[in-house]
Amino acid sequence: MKSLTSLQLFLLLLTTVFNLFSSTAAIGVNYGMVSDNLPSPTEVANFIKTKTIFDSVKIFDTNPDVLRAFANTGITMTVTIPNGEIPNLANEGAASAWVNANIQPFHPRTKIKYISIGNEIVLIGNPAHINGLVPAMRALTEALRKAGPQFQDIKVTSAHALNMFQGLTVPSLARFRVDLTETFFKPVLQFHQQNKSPFMINPYPYFELNVMSNNIDFAVFRKTPGVFDPASKKTYSNALDSLLDKTYTAMSALGFGDVDIVIGETGWPSLGDPGNKAADMDNAASYNGHLIRKIVSGVGTPLMPNKKFETYIFALFNENQKPGPLTEKNWGLFQPDFSPVYTSGALRDGPQPNLSNPGFDVEVKV
Repeated sequence: MKSLTSLQLFLLLLTTVFNLFSSTAAIGVNYGMVSDNLPSPTEVANFIKTKTIFDSVKIFDTNPDVLRAFANTGITMTVTIPNGEIPNLANEGAASAWVNANIQPFHPRTKIKYISIGNEIVLIGNPAHINGLVPAMRALTEALRKAGPQFQDIKVTSAHALNMFQGLTVPSLARFRVDLTETFFKPVLQFHQQNKSPFMINPYPYFELNVMSNNIDFAVFRKTPGVFDPASKKTYSNALDSLLDKTYTAMSALGFGDVDIVIGETGWPSLGDPGNKAADMDNAASYNGHLIRKIVSGVGTPLMPNKKFETYIFALFNENQKPGPLTEKNWGLFQPDFSPVYTSGALRDGPQPNLSNPGFDVEVKV
């Protein structure tokens, strides 16, 4: 066999390094601002760009100060339209006016990647929002088309909570809710398939503890015997994989297994009210530390091996003005002064978390 020249070896090494980095799944963060002590958007944009591993940011509005702050950073943005605006945006004139006011002044200097119309509308359950979502997505897509070729790379989606499944079952048998399968989920997925846009979900194992016998270790990626799915003969080493595979199975049952899944929100609170044994720093560090490693590795799930999931961790900061239980104020990876709440692996040159289950990815590789 002919030996490689120095140049060929160099090119082979360069190709290997390129493939390694190009195959890494995108990992982003949700930037909420329900707080009275946060740094300026310009400071936040600089911190994310220079100090963290995040290459994308999701916000819950179209705050112009935030969008201006991320101009020319190379960081992609997901913006969100409030649920209450959904019915009006089914009108093409209203959709065009929205694009003109909220997208055209910023893109492409600020790289807007997704527009999420509403957030968790099935969970909230307003019929006007549910019935109006697909018409609004269509109208907004058409408004982007009419706005010009520079807006054609922006995709329209909507983030969904996981109360969308029919009953409790193993991942490989999951189906969408019977009452919404034909009238809602099928048209939504048809839209995504036609427009090559992703189905965005918010999988939170923290909120699924009550249906997994409060198995915190399984929820936060610690080493456990796993959960066996007798229908697929797959063993699940963590709760997130089971939620992703439930989604994939339900989509595939309707003929939409080719639609990409984006994780719009997932995370774990680091502090809760007295008696809440799940919300603490150890569990948050385990969940988000393993999550980052899993997403960056691109290992996939038992039913989607080697699948890369674009993922947005919730959240960038603790937010001291959020209503509700103490957990709502404590989902952040960072304090307002940019110091880490705990070690998660989100800092580019920072310490790495001590993962209790460092080999979890091996269990699902094929």
